[in-house]
Amino acid sequence: MTAPIGLVADIGGTNVRFALVGADGTMSAVANLRCADYPGPAEAARAYLQRAGAAMPPRAAFCVASPVNGDVVSMTNSPWCFSTSGVAETLGVVHLDVVNDFTAVALCLPHLGPEDSRPVGGGTPQPDGTIGVLGPGTGLGVAGLVPARDAWVPIPGEGGHVTMAAANDHEARVLATLRERFGHVSAERVLSGPGLVNLYTALCRLNGRDAQDLAPDQITDGALEGTCPMCRAALDLFFAMLGTVAGDLALTLGARGGIYIAGGILPDMPDAFAASDFRARFEDKGRFRGYMAGVPARLILHPYPAFLGLAGLLHEEGPRVAL
Repeated sequence: MTAPIGLVADIGGTNVRFALVGADGTMSAVANLRCADYPGPAEAARAYLQRAGAAMPPRAAFCVASPVNGDVVSMTNSPWCFSTSGVAETLGVVHLDVVNDFTAVALCLPHLGPEDSRPVGGGTPQPDGTIGVLGPGTGLGVAGLVPARDAWVPIPGEGGHVTMAAANDHEARVLATLRERFGHVSAERVLSGPGLVNLYTALCRLNGRDAQDLAPDQITDGALEGTCPMCRAALDLFFAMLGTVAGDLALTLGARGGIYIAGGILPDMPDAFAASDFRARFEDKGRFRGYMAGVPARLILHPYPAFLGLAGLLHEEGPRVAL
């Protein structure tokens, strides 16, 4: 790797992941730190650089699992609250970009190689078509990417908090059960790690069974290993509902460039996802079924998609990525 030109960080509610980026775009020294061990991102970055035995590069790009609406960033699921300009001054960097985490994932899309994603169903992307991206993990991230002359411009948003719609009577009963607990049932309430638990719990209640205290990975294990029918039902419903939301995103954006699925859950079970009802539900849009059949969907397999997007920002003055 060439000498680092920048520091990138993916800041979540529990962990922050760092890496150094060279002038040729390669990444090195990827490491995770616990957010709770540091008062803020500047202190965590200094600790990371000390462990990596590296000096602070001249530029940095961070993404955060929360809205970014100005200089001050207040994390949604973390006590961290920081000033972008203050962090830049503390670290001594020439320029610091801070964007939403799924803005960073959207910005990675032009940099993905053929081996970095897997098709889910058919469809052919339009070369200059708008692209949508969503991904279930701790929450549900949603963003878009729009072509503009010789660059791609991201559309940040909080689409994970749209109201989850039922596609049939069974889903209506599940969502009604969840409304008794949460009031508003967003897409994130069912399409995330905690959302998978919510689906499992609701299905157990509707079927008169006692729900066990299971973590998301235990539910997926029980589903894929065939040891728990309620876990299997929850995962099947998760896949189908994700198809509904992904299809809605494609229609909303006119995403003829395709829909990409990211996040920390699905890359661990690509075969089960590809064999699920996701694609059928994705295309199940009534009079627009034919339109949807032409929209490709791809599962992102790259281990650090947000870092790819952030690396692009290191060469720009704002969230734009050159073709």
